[in-house]
Amino acid sequence: MFRLTQYMEQLITPTPPRQRRGDVRPVVIWNLTRRCNLKCRHCYTTSSDNDFPGELSTEQALGVIDDLADFKIPALILSGGEPLSRPDLFELARHARKKVLYLALSTNGTRIDQAAVKEIAEIGFNYVGISIDGVGATNDWFRGQEGAFDEALAGARLCKEHGIKVGLRFTPTEDNADQLGDILDLCEAEGIDKFYVSHLVYAGRGNKNRGEDAGHARARKCVDLLLDRAWTALQNGKHFEVVTGNNDADAVRFLNWATERFPEEKIAHLTRHLEAWGGNSSGVGVANIDPTGKVHPDTYWSDYTVGNVKQTKFSELWTGDDAMLALLRTRPRPLKGRCGACAHQAVCGGNTRIRALQLTGDPWEEDPACYLSDAEIGVDDATPRVELRKFTGKRHDPAHLFS
Repeated sequence: MFRLTQYMEQLITPTPPRQRRGDVRPVVIWNLTRRCNLKCRHCYTTSSDNDFPGELSTEQALGVIDDLADFKIPALILSGGEPLSRPDLFELARHARKKVLYLALSTNGTRIDQAAVKEIAEIGFNYVGISIDGVGATNDWFRGQEGAFDEALAGARLCKEHGIKVGLRFTPTEDNADQLGDILDLCEAEGIDKFYVSHLVYAGRGNKNRGEDAGHARARKCVDLLLDRAWTALQNGKHFEVVTGNNDADAVRFLNWATERFPEEKIAHLTRHLEAWGGNSSGVGVANIDPTGKVHPDTYWSDYTVGNVKQTKFSELWTGDDAMLALLRTRPRPLKGRCGACAHQAVCGGNTRIRALQLTGDPWEEDPACYLSDAEIGVDDATPRVELRKFTGKRHDPAHLFS
């Protein structure tokens, strides 16, 4: 996750870059269930309104929470499917709230009614993120349910009424990217605390529908609009946090944006902060537990499993000798193509590896969703680009991931 507003603030009120001390503990995104009342076109877990076998029991999940707390993870995000579809969600959340520093809920918002929001407020979630895919009918088409937009917005309003920090999350594609400005206007009108643009990742139904991914020019246009809105909010003293995810080229675009506007000493300071952050954090600062207990380098990398918390504690899996985790933690990573030649690897970290894997079968190839020009990343314009191809339905053998 690239915290755009946070790094913009460094141009106004500089602070020392953070220093990593010891092993990095990951933010854990836990998909508690695949059950969901919606059918989103880009759902990375391929969820639906059905019971799925093998999901962790309440007792097993409580044990995982204890281990995560003992491991001292910095944050736990409860997600799905739709986490509110899991009957024991609030029992698990109460247990986690006593033990972890930061607890968040990632939801489609349609099930946040008066009873649910009371529980959310009493438990003390630090943050509730609600996903939408456009305004009104556009959102409902993407989400596969008429009225889903109105229900999600009602959920956000209830959170605001109960003093809960709430944000909206949006994935731009060719079919909805033109509504980004409208959604930002909605955030301002509703007093939304945070806005998160999640670039499409080719996983689950997001892989089957990747032909709808926002093209390079449109993705860049979206990011430039975010830069403008985030900077305007800061200049006007408004509390509105803008973040992006799943395309760490956004940080390089921001650095180039800042270079055009600020003196060299400010850019040097900003660069130190961005390099301390380091870009893509799959397998390093972020981890995923799926509904059946499998541990993955991130939420989108379901084809690669480190182990299962039903058999081995998460803390042991994460600190073990897994070969893929070791490679993901290597700096610089063994990147190829434009990513391997990029002058900004220390900022971007090689971007999102799962997109390269899905298109080429090689996780170290270039990320095809990088929208920056060769000149902007300092590579020879003769370097060929990996091109977006339609989904073939093929899965890649994990045995070939380490070549």
